[in-house]
Amino acid sequence: MAEEQNHEESAAAPEPAVEILERESLLDKISEKIHHGDDSSSSSSDEDEKEASSPSSLKAKVYRLFGREKPVHKVLGGGKPADIFMWRDKKMSASVLGGITAVWVLFELMEYHLLSLLSHVLIVVLAVLFIWSNASMFINKSPPKIPEVHIPEEPILQLASGLRIEINRAFTCLRDIASGRDLKKFLTAIAGLWVLSIVGGCCNFLTLSYIGMVMLFTIPVLYEKHEDKVDAYGEKAMVEMKKQYAVLDEKVLSKIPRGPLKGKKKD
Repeated sequence: MAEEQNHEESAAAPEPAVEILERESLLDKISEKIHHGDDSSSSSSDEDEKEASSPSSLKAKVYRLFGREKPVHKVLGGGKPADIFMWRDKKMSASVLGGITAVWVLFELMEYHLLSLLSHVLIVVLAVLFIWSNASMFINKSPPKIPEVHIPEEPILQLASGLRIEINRAFTCLRDIASGRDLKKFLTAIAGLWVLSIVGGCCNFLTLSYIGMVMLFTIPVLYEKHEDKVDAYGEKAMVEMKKQYAVLDEKVLSKIPRGPLKGKKKD
C-alpha cells in the first residue's frame, strides 16, 4: 500500500510542471503577438513616412502660379481651342495665327476698313459664282455646288449663356469692390485699370486685341516648357508682394479711418 501511494504521488507530481510549461508557452505566444503588432504598426508608420516623402506628395506641395491645380491645357478648356493655343496641331495653329496677323496688317498697317473688306470679298465671290454658273452650260461642266449655310441655334445659345455668366460674375466682383469690403481687391482693380489706360493710350483696340492673341499663342507654350522655373520665381514674387503689402498696410492703410460695414455678415 505504501508503495502504491508513493507511485501515485510520483505520477501526480509532474502535473504542476506541465501547467507551468503551458503558461510559459501561452505567455510567449502573447508576447509574440504584441511584438508582431508593434512591428506592423512601425512598418505602417514607415510606409506613411515614405508616402509623405514620396515625389508625388512633394509635387503636390509645390507652389503653382495663381493657385493653379490643373495642367495648362485643361485651364484653357482642354478641347480643340486649347490644342490650337498650345500648338498641339501645328498646322492649324500656324493657320489661325497667320490669319489673325493678316487681318491686323490689313486693318492696322494698310488702314483697310472692315465694311469695305467684306463688301469687296462678297463682290468677288458672287461675281465668280455667277459667271461660273452661267458659263457651265457652254463649257459642258457642272455648275458649282453652293452649300446651304445655316447657323445652328445651340452653339449660339451656349455662347450667349457663357457670356452672360462671365458678365454677371464681373458685375458681382465690381460690386464687391465698390462696396468697400476688400481694400486689397480695390487697389488691385485700380492698378489694373491704370495700366490698361496707359496701354490703351499707346495703341488702339485692334492692336491691343492682336497683342493679346499673340500672347495667348506664345505664353502658355513657354510657360509649359519652363513651368518649374516660372513657378519658383512667381513664389518669390508673391512673397515679396505680400511683404510690401504688409508694410503698406501697417504704415498707411491701417491709419485710414473706416466706418462700420452694414452689410457685413457676422460669424
